[in-house]
Amino acid sequence: MSNYILTYTKIKFFPLEPVKEGIIIEDIAHSLSLMTRANGHCSHFYSVAQHSIQCYKEAKSRGYSERVQLGCLLHDASESYISDLTRPVKCNLPEYSCIEAKLQSIIYDRFGLGDLSHEERKQIEDVDDTLLHYEFEELMDFPIFDVPPKKVTEHDFAQRDFVSVEQEFMAIFNGLR
Repeated sequence: MSNYILTYTKIKFFPLEPVKEGIIIEDIAHSLSLMTRANGHCSHFYSVAQHSIQCYKEAKSRGYSERVQLGCLLHDASESYISDLTRPVKCNLPEYSCIEAKLQSIIYDRFGLGDLSHEERKQIEDVDDTLLHYEFEELMDFPIFDVPPKKVTEHDFAQRDFVSVEQEFMAIFNGLR
């Protein structure tokens, strides 16, 4: 079992040799709903799936395309297969970054986003940074940026049970598909 992980839906997934057909949205939604943001250093449990949902909502409120909204929902999907590393560690492990980028690219391709433009990717990144700032401000009482980024909508950073988050993630995904 050293070359693959067994996913929630019982798929043998090879993270270093990913194939599109092995990427299942239910695995992503379930896994991300159980993973915490900031490596668990929040005031309460706040999942990566909650973050992804808030990114989707921000993108929608900004009037971004449904492709960008879906990109925001899925922008951390690779974490469901390979976990995440804190930024200071990740920047010192270039091989991990390559593995993550390859996997995220295949995930985007799997869900029709393989051809995201530079502008669409920038919109996703901007939304992600915006939520990062407000999550840290709310959940850790520590603003990331000296000048808060512009947000278009209010966000809910409350602790939620993973089942309701997983269901909301799936409902949003299905609504965009």
